[in-house]
Parts: sequence; C-alpha cells; structure tokens
Amino acid sequence: MQKILIIEDEKNLARFIELELNHEGYQTTVSTDGRRGLDLALSENWDAILLDLMLPELNGMEVCRRIRQANKSIPIIMITARDSVLDRVSGLDSGADDYIVKPFAIEELLARLRSMFRRVEALTSNDLTTLTFKDLVIELESCIVKKADEVIGLTKREFDLLVIFMSNINIVLTREVLLNKVWGYSTGVETNVVDVYVRYLRNKIDDQNEGSYIHTVRGTGYVMR
Repeated sequence: MQKILIIEDEKNLARFIELELNHEGYQTTVSTDGRRGLDLALSENWDAILLDLMLPELNGMEVCRRIRQANKSIPIIMITARDSVLDRVSGLDSGADDYIVKPFAIEELLARLRSMFRRVEALTSNDLTTLTFKDLVIELESCIVKKADEVIGLTKREFDLLVIFMSNINIVLTREVLLNKVWGYSTGVETNVVDVYVRYLRNKIDDQNEGSYIHTVRGTGYVMR
C-alpha cells in the first residue's frame, strides 16, 4: 500500500483528500502545519507528498527545499490557490514534481498521482543499481550522483533528467520525449522548461575546461555522448 503525506492547513480540504485517497487504497497521514509536516517528511518513508504552498509555521516552498536538501527524492505535488507563472516556476524550482491549483477536481489529483507513480516506476525499473558515463556515476538506490568520486547535489528533477540521459547514451532525445519522461504531459508545462533544466544540469556536472556531457541537437533536442 502506497503511503502519502498530506501537508495542508485547510482542515476540510485535507480531510476530503484523505478520505478520497483512502477510498482509492492509499495509506495517508495529515499534517496541518509546515514544521510538523517537514518533521514527518524527513522521519518516515513516503511514496508521495501533497504539499500546500501557504502553511503556518513554515511555508510549502521552504518545506520542499528542506526535503530536497536532505537528499529525499520523494515525489512532491504542490497544492496552492496561486496560479501565476512565477508561482508555478518557483514551486518547480524548489523541488516539486508537479503543481495543482485550487479548486481542483479530485479526479485530476488522482490522475496526477498515478502519472507520477508511473514515472517513478519507469525510472527505477532498471535492474542496474548504478549508471556510469565517463567519470559520472549515479547510484540509483541511494539517488546519489558522483563525478570523479565527488558527490554532486541535484534536485529531484535534475536527478531524473540525468538518469534519462545516462540510460540513453548516444540516443537523441526530443524535448517532447524528455518532458513526458520527467514531467509527464499532465503537468501542463511548456517544452522550454526542458531547456531550463538542461542548463541547470550542465552548470552542475560540466567542467568549464571541457566540453559538455549533454549536446544540443539543433531543432530536435539533446543527446549525451
């Protein structure tokens, strides 16, 4: 049974989500403030977290950042009443995997959860425990990335993107393919977000004195070779 942590201060909404998820067969725990939610997120194993943006004690953005700083790769869907482009980008940049705006239909939330779980399963279904390319090594089970034995800190999204590239060496991947594999079409984000995260990833793994690991294929997408 998959375990989902709900961090939401609107008690009626939190209870509604809890009941619907329980009905779908998920095991749930609810926290109504950010600080306790963060403690629960870090102290237990979860299959997903539903995280409100506006929370007492500690806001959702900070909760998300601290979860990622602790190298927790738990899938996170951010829930908020704010729907500006800046809010969506900020939520994703803080480490969230998806974003849903209030008010929402429970069917949409369930669909996003299913989509996210499928992406996680696809990324972890490889029987290999490590991926290696040149001096880069990914330890899949611990979600650790090393370059020449030095650990590189990546966000969940950057890590997933690197796994896709290192699982497809010398294969050109279009922006649409990368968007589907890492974000899922249900997120509603544009393909240019792929370019943004490739840039983030290059800044962390590339050496300025050497060529990039990830090459741009003009008009198509990217390839690692």
